[in-house]
Amino acid sequence: MVMIMMLLLLLMMMMVVAAMMMMMVMMMMMMMMMIMVMMMMIMMMMMMMMMMMMMMMMMMMMMMMMMMMMMMMMMMMMMMMMMMMMKMTMTTMMRMRMITMIGSMSELGFSGLEANCVKVWVFC
Repeated sequence: MVMIMMLLLLLMMMMVVAAMMMMMVMMMMMMMMMIMVMMMMIMMMMMMMMMMMMMMMMMMMMMMMMMMMMMMMMMMMMMMMMMMMMKMTMTTMMRMRMITMIGSMSELGFSGLEANCVKVWVFC
């Protein structure tokens, strides 16, 4: 009878120990799970942050591209304007050359007055 009681007690102890062990394992598992979840959360947050950063970078890049495009356009416009101006200057230069030519011609043969008249006529 006593032996049976002892066995039962032993069994109970074993059960308690087993339960304790199980509880410990469960707790450990839970802790691990919690840590994993926390890690996942942190990872998610990091990912979100990264995504946001990427988006921001993309936006910045887009803005930069736009700015560059605008700058390019401005440059093109400036170039066009410069070309136009150059064209104008070229024509004026041609006129000037014509005037100089007429001046030299006047030196060659024309009288001064006629040369002046021709100069004015060419320049206008």
